[in-house]
Amino acid sequence: MEQPTPVPLMDYLKTWPQYLLPGHLLSRLMQGLTRIRWAPFRVSFTDWFVTRFQVDMDEALEPDPHAYEHFNAFFTRALKPEARTVVDGPYDIACPVDGAVSQAGAIEDGRLLQAKGHDFGLLQLLGGSEKRAAPFQGGSFATLYLSPRDYHRIHMPLDGTLREMVHIPGRLFSVNAVTARMVPGLFARNERVVALFDTAAGPMAMILVGAVFVGSIETVWSGVVTPPAGRVVRRWRYDNTDTPVQLTRGEEMGRFNMGSTVIVLFGPQALDWSESIRPEAAVRMGQRLGTRRLAGTPETQ
Repeated sequence: MEQPTPVPLMDYLKTWPQYLLPGHLLSRLMQGLTRIRWAPFRVSFTDWFVTRFQVDMDEALEPDPHAYEHFNAFFTRALKPEARTVVDGPYDIACPVDGAVSQAGAIEDGRLLQAKGHDFGLLQLLGGSEKRAAPFQGGSFATLYLSPRDYHRIHMPLDGTLREMVHIPGRLFSVNAVTARMVPGLFARNERVVALFDTAAGPMAMILVGAVFVGSIETVWSGVVTPPAGRVVRRWRYDNTDTPVQLTRGEEMGRFNMGSTVIVLFGPQALDWSESIRPEAAVRMGQRLGTRRLAGTPETQ
């Protein structure tokens, strides 16, 4: 990995206070504020947010920002069915979110690139379990950042059967580009929910990374996973049940109640990234993230 390069003083000033802030307390306060139904607050806050972040309400299933019962309902709003097209080729892997590519590439020597000069450990990202990390050693990853203006539901990249879910407690730093450059091991330090799936491309992990002001993370099969924040790793197995959780490509799998980051992991030789998947590139849910390989050979279409 490259050595860190000097960074502007302003980046330090934006980052160091986060080490002192009570991230979980602030996030719980935000969770309460975003569920206030009192119209004067709800309407004014939503109007400010739409203007400040230039939110495109024409895509929303309910385009009137005042029609939502509270701000969180607006923030996690559904889109019109025609607003996104999910790739449908037999070997296509769909992008799970709207947002931007933070990093994407190979998992080398058990490390994932975070930003120029910074990386973090696969083992730490997955909660310290060698068994959990082993299928992804030498594999591929994509880190996708969701900004406040983005659509905040998370969808399946391809058909999958849920095997395990893990809640890993941690800090709640911001996950924007500045913090990614400044906080070592950011994504392996923040609180996160890991969902492990079996797919036609082999094992796949979807990691929903919390951040400051992220009031909660939820999945479609379990509802709200966090809060509570807790201090110990919690895990749920789904591969020994009579009613397995099976989700199809493009189907919603979870959402952030306030925004954050999704990291997608695949095993060795599982896929080829699309040429458009490069750092800082904007992405939309449903576009081609990559192409699944067949018997280790890129499939041509």
